[in-house]
Amino acid sequence: MMTTRAVIELERVTKAYQMGESRVFALRGVDLSVQQGEMLAVMGASGSGKSTLMNIIGCLDTPTDGSYLLDGKRVDGLSRNALADIRNEKLGFVFQGFNLLPRTSAIDNVELPLLYDRAGRWMDTKAMAAAALERVGLGERLHHQPSELSGGQQQRVAIARALVTQPKLLLADEPTGNLDSHTTVEVMQLFQELNDQGITIVLVTHELEVAEYAKRVVEMRDGQLVRDHAIAERRRAADDLLTLAPVATPELEVVT
Repeated sequence: MMTTRAVIELERVTKAYQMGESRVFALRGVDLSVQQGEMLAVMGASGSGKSTLMNIIGCLDTPTDGSYLLDGKRVDGLSRNALADIRNEKLGFVFQGFNLLPRTSAIDNVELPLLYDRAGRWMDTKAMAAAALERVGLGERLHHQPSELSGGQQQRVAIARALVTQPKLLLADEPTGNLDSHTTVEVMQLFQELNDQGITIVLVTHELEVAEYAKRVVEMRDGQLVRDHAIAERRRAADDLLTLAPVATPELEVVT
């Protein structure tokens, strides 16, 4: 029987901030394990701690107390430079606002993370960027700038940029927040196809309809995990697209 191992292991993780004479807790003793190949959605109201949790998982912040193992390596307590190396080596990020350089081609936007790699792992970075764009169905848009792409296409460029370093974990923060309903389903179809290929995905969303495309949902309140449950009947974005009105832009396609 094949076993998977945890990509994320948080144990009693706490994050506190000093506000004058008061200590404010954003996270309160969070325990969370995410196995390789999972697709996890994190939900919660504003102020619940989900953004702080994502920042710690993404090595953008460090816990006040507790331990964090990423792909088997303990990362809490590492220096800022060491965390930057971990992010580049093991993590891919997708944001609500796409965060693309505006007057830069799609292929150059996707290539950017490879150029920041201090370990010298990558050789033909242009070819890798082109392959990542091909993988998300934008092989014919390599030299288009963001202003020449639709919102859904811009998010696909952002996803290609997240994938180009071959990360262990893909983190998506409200990835459909700026998209219409049809494009949202297209993007979730792409995430599901990538997950079906074995990529571990953690996404933050406030939309239940988006969370239902995941395999598992955790809900946060007041800095704690209050519910952790598997999705019994996972929605399939490819099926949902069949019931939506067709649009002029092509459907997303993942090239394996």
